[in-house]
Amino acid sequence: MDDKHYEFGKNWRTFIDDYLTDERLVEAQDSLRRFMGKPLRGRTFLDIGCGSGLFSLAAHRLGAQRVVSFDLDGDSMDCCRELRAREGNPDNWEVLEGSILDEAFVTALGEFDVVYSWGVLHHTGEMWQALENAAQRVRPGGLLYIAIYNRADGLGLHADGRVGSSRFWEQEKRLYARLPPWGKRVIDASAAASMVFGYLVTARNPFEEIREHKTLRGMSWMVDIRDWLGGHPYEYASVSEVFSFVHDRFGYSLENLFSTNSLRNNEFLFARPLAPSCF
Repeated sequence: MDDKHYEFGKNWRTFIDDYLTDERLVEAQDSLRRFMGKPLRGRTFLDIGCGSGLFSLAAHRLGAQRVVSFDLDGDSMDCCRELRAREGNPDNWEVLEGSILDEAFVTALGEFDVVYSWGVLHHTGEMWQALENAAQRVRPGGLLYIAIYNRADGLGLHADGRVGSSRFWEQEKRLYARLPPWGKRVIDASAAASMVFGYLVTARNPFEEIREHKTLRGMSWMVDIRDWLGGHPYEYASVSEVFSFVHDRFGYSLENLFSTNSLRNNEFLFARPLAPSCF
């Protein structure tokens, strides 16, 4: 990846080496199970932009018949391959190098019962094309599970404690991606300190807040801070924009939704109809 892109894989390497535990894996599995509301056992699972590989591993542990993981970032692929190796290199789990924007690559993958891409498509630089390519990998009756950063136009304090508009953070991430390593470390430390200060002034225990962050899909507090600060390219969309795109273009129905009045991700679970659609 060029220097205009955030090095997601290096951040995921820190997660794999320093934070991943059995407890976090269980949290990841539970988050998949809760939001989907349907079992994964016996289903095929495509993990677009697999990152650490945590959710590919979770899908495998939940009994997916076949798991295909792919990413464009070499360090992310190494992380995912390492988790596959820890699992005994199962034959029904493949890790591939590829881009969701490469239509020939994604078409060759075929269709899947569950197409999963959490917090990835908005980092491709061509979010709507990436979303279209992802939706086309869902087989009839299958599910599309995606998370896309919310469009936040206000400049003030948001519900998640972050301030500023989506446009502001787009500029911040572009700058962060160009900083030398020491500059990124300064920004990371400053952001972490400001969050701890925010906990204190709102009478929350910082140690508890950091410790309990793992209940959010098994994630790590510090890894997530770096991911947010550096995640460039960065795009965003409102709930209605994503819904209209997927429903109007493909006729998929919305099965579940978690929406946020903040800069965080909105989560969507769409279902492809069994019968051909008129859309």
